[in-house]
Amino acid sequence: MTTVAGVKFKTAGKIYDFDSQAFALAEGDRVIVETEQGLGFGIVARPPKETEGCGKNLRQIIRIATPEDFLKRQELMALEQEAHAFCDKCIRDLGLLMNLFCVESTFDRNKLTFFYTADGRIDFRELIKLLVKEYNIRIEMRQVGIRNLSKHCGGIGKCGREFCCSSFMHTFEPISIKMAKEQGLSLNPTKISGVCGRLMCCLTFENQTYQHLKKKMPRLGKPVTLEQGTGKVVRQNILKQSITVRMEDRSEIEVTVSELKP
Repeated sequence: MTTVAGVKFKTAGKIYDFDSQAFALAEGDRVIVETEQGLGFGIVARPPKETEGCGKNLRQIIRIATPEDFLKRQELMALEQEAHAFCDKCIRDLGLLMNLFCVESTFDRNKLTFFYTADGRIDFRELIKLLVKEYNIRIEMRQVGIRNLSKHCGGIGKCGREFCCSSFMHTFEPISIKMAKEQGLSLNPTKISGVCGRLMCCLTFENQTYQHLKKKMPRLGKPVTLEQGTGKVVRQNILKQSITVRMEDRSEIEVTVSELKP
């Protein structure tokens, strides 16, 4: 049996499993963990739980964060801000067509990772030389999608609430225009796209519910029989489980699915 705790490194970041050893941890505790990149400063998102058969490949929680660790984290955050400003200046001086939006340092300060967006491939060899000369540590340039930019920067969506991606979503799910069609939404790109310019993540939240409810409803254009006569389905209200039927005399009647005759 292995005691496993879930740890994340950002507010809405992905949760990773770690061997919590004998530490008594609660949700929200700050911990120092072993990662592929070196030591990391994380937050306990799931309290320890005994699990079978997955302990061999798990990395370990080294310790509960101490006051010295919190001070070191503050120093690293200052380093990240300084590196961001310096790299931004270098990008402008070199005339590179890239948008730097985040810099992250490992907790043991042996590597800086620079996250950026760009429309294509960027030759940043000269940029890396300047960064290595300035900080004398390992440098990694990582190109990510525009959604990651919105997740990092945060903001308020069209609904008036904080972005889903920056508040609680751990991963990005595939989204298609078919989801908007299934839910009867306007296909105007300005209405179904988020601040990032991509289809809104919330289209995925209720998609399965809409698909389930839609199975019980007659499709558009199908002839149906009512007490008043026969007609064709011209509109659907999926959540109300009702349809609008155009009768043979061109009048329209709204009825629930349960009122339809077999």
